Amino acid sequence: MNIQSAINRAVFAPRDERMLVAVEVKRRKRKRVPFLPTGGKGEYMTYICLSVTNKRPAQLLITKVKQFGGSAPFTRRSQWAVEQLRQVNGINPNKDCPEFDLVFDNAFDQWVASSAPEKCIFIQIMYHACQTYWEGKEGVPGSPAGDQQKGQRGQGGQGSPGAQGGQGSPGAQVGQIGGPVAQARRKSTVGPRPHHTEFVNCQSKLTGDACKMNLVLYRCKVFFNRMKKVMVSNQSRSQAGAGPRAGPSGQRPPGGSMGSVVQRASQALQERGERLGRAEDKTVDLMHKAQQFADTAHKLALKYSN
Repeated sequence: MNIQSAINRAVFAPRDERMLVAVEVKRRKRKRVPFLPTGGKGEYMTYICLSVTNKRPAQLLITKVKQFGGSAPFTRRSQWAVEQLRQVNGINPNKDCPEFDLVFDNAFDQWVASSAPEKCIFIQIMYHACQTYWEGKEGVPGSPAGDQQKGQRGQGGQGSPGAQGGQGSPGAQVGQIGGPVAQARRKSTVGPRPHHTEFVNCQSKLTGDACKMNLVLYRCKVFFNRMKKVMVSNQSRSQAGAGPRAGPSGQRPPGGSMGSVVQRASQALQERGERLGRAEDKTVDLMHKAQQFADTAHKLALKYSN
């Protein structure tokens, strides 16, 4: 089970929500509030999650989830509705970078994702989810946008008969007198239309139509980055378990740095790829030989059957 499935099962499934995407983040500028409890001891990991409710009408939510000490339980810290999300800032519209900002009505957070592809996946899914959410809100009875459209249609329907009946008719005068009062009442009950989330400094490929191919590419990059991290951590653990070997002068031999570990891991991958390539070539040769043997056997069978 990956980390996103674990967060969805522990945090969102019990609340009848479905998580769309999650990204591991750290603050670019750490907040220093020493007199407030942090809610946990030691190191912790922070995730920004985008979820949607299963009940109708569906609500789009942004949730901050923390995992203290690398333990299994996840803690839901803060949650905002998409109506409170004013702006998503991608920082750099020209290249993939891990930094991004989220601006809410009552909060402003500056984050750094664990990698640039994970941040791109998060922003791309959030953009299309927000577009779908606001398009679904348009014309829905009971929503501010739908009520405003309904009020505009009602005003147009009442004004057309008055115009056809002429200005001197009593019905037109009553409509003109009662029109501003009815409009004021409708405006007071409808209220202001909620703002849509603004995406600034985001790459066009994240907010464009060709989203599926970009998602596949970013997911492949995330997978390879995670595999590289796992291999590096395994190499470091194996070296730590073996212990440092002292040289003749009592000094630690070279090659124990992180750069040498990564180099050895990449070399091992290259050697493994070469071995796989040789095995594939041998498999193709065996297939050709087997096909030739089958053809020869078939010819012999036809010859002696006659």
